Amino acid sequence: MLDANLKTQLKSYLEKLVYPIEIVAALDEGDKSRELRETLQEIAELSDKITLSESSEASGRKPAFSINRPGTDISVKFAGIPMGHEFTSLVLALLQVGGHPIKLDDAVIEQIRNLDGDYQFETYFSLSCQNCPDVVQALNTMSIINPRIKHVAIDGALYQGEVDERQIMSVPTVYMNGELFGQGRSGVEEILAKLDTGASARKGEELSAKEAFDVLIVGGGPAGAAAAVYAARKGIRTGVVAERFGGQVLDTMAIENFISVKETDGPKFAVALEQHVRAYDVDIMNLQRAVELVPGKLIEVKLANGGVLKSKTVILSTGARWREINVPGEQQYRNNGVAYCPHCDGPLFKGKRVAVIGGGNSGVEAAIDLAGLVQHVTLIEYDSALRADEVLQRKLRSLGNVNIITSAQTTEIHGDGKKVNGLSYKDRTTDQIKQVELEGVFIQIGLVPNTEWLKGTVALSRFGEIEVDARGQTSVPGVFAAGDATTVPFKQIVIAAGDGAKAALSAFDHIIRSPIDEVVVAEAAVV
Repeated sequence: MLDANLKTQLKSYLEKLVYPIEIVAALDEGDKSRELRETLQEIAELSDKITLSESSEASGRKPAFSINRPGTDISVKFAGIPMGHEFTSLVLALLQVGGHPIKLDDAVIEQIRNLDGDYQFETYFSLSCQNCPDVVQALNTMSIINPRIKHVAIDGALYQGEVDERQIMSVPTVYMNGELFGQGRSGVEEILAKLDTGASARKGEELSAKEAFDVLIVGGGPAGAAAAVYAARKGIRTGVVAERFGGQVLDTMAIENFISVKETDGPKFAVALEQHVRAYDVDIMNLQRAVELVPGKLIEVKLANGGVLKSKTVILSTGARWREINVPGEQQYRNNGVAYCPHCDGPLFKGKRVAVIGGGNSGVEAAIDLAGLVQHVTLIEYDSALRADEVLQRKLRSLGNVNIITSAQTTEIHGDGKKVNGLSYKDRTTDQIKQVELEGVFIQIGLVPNTEWLKGTVALSRFGEIEVDARGQTSVPGVFAAGDATTVPFKQIVIAAGDGAKAALSAFDHIIRSPIDEVVVAEAAVV
């Protein structure tokens, strides 16, 4: 199961084990159990600190296995074969159960350790989901720190019965003590905020106590990361406050057009961005949502948790999110048949009928990917022709289980009250309303800027984009902007990064050219 290169790499990692670990497998006579047995045997052979045995219990999920530290109640469980994106989760679980240091702040580790209660978490993932490992690894780590937290990561494709019974139609989906806990990407601090309800207010007070920054960057995507690096290199006090560091890149599967990087994926690219920023003296304040911008000699950024940050200049790089079609049923069935990430949620629709709304590159790419998983794909495009690159269109039209409908306006997504069972669209050439029976709808119609919180403060275009000049300056002195949230055309990672660098240089130029009395007054205000 593991190729020679992977075995060599894994063997070197397993040399870091401090304590012996045991793997206990629950197997049956199925093909997947045989596959898991072979994989676990290969892993066990790579280290003399690993023992492998099979459980004699007749009930429970199979194939599944636990990784235990003998003599303790430390244990991590997987139901399925954690390959694909989840292979890193498996390696990390082996290392952490085996005593390898956990890379979290001491305060966070102590907060996890002090949680009062017993928690049983179940995370449903798919092997093609780039968002799932964050959740799986976060809960695995928490269960190792605090054994009152139990966690099992479940491959939804192997446990279709559970997926159907719980009507899970998006991953990652997390249950706690049998009740739905959350859906979508989340990390340790986000999970902690839900479990420790007083943590948010405490964090707000902590952030408000910080000294004023020279440059405060709102947003942690490519634009924000580039701005942080360029500002920090000028030797000025730099901070980044982000709702999730990495931004929209985290939801991007393949990146093949960032110059000098031949190919990578979004999560890896986001990690590289953060590592680069942390190489400098930058205060990163992650998982914080900005709700208000208050101009002044010291500009204030108010946060959802009540915290207030101050800075001489601010760079807005809040990025964008998936655009919604705003028709009846979209919100009602979100994560219950309505999805926005075909890579993440596609495997849950294996053998089913789905629609993709949108005929641009993202829509056509989604339809091509889904066609290899599902029974049938209907692609619906508002315009009279697809707008994707010709090479993608040729590939799409070569597939036998894809139907393309153009000049079609989606009017409603239907369901049975629990999950999607169809949609309606208007034929724009005849005005006739038609229906399509299906189980899933993937919406791929572009992005909308994350700028609602800025209305009435900085000038926005009719599309909600922040209006900027050639230097990244907004309508408010000392406030700059960069990336997909701005009026700059062509929303691309490489363009966002360049604009972030430009905004940082412009902010620095603004600071050094400000009248000396303004600088003195601003600094005195924080004493």
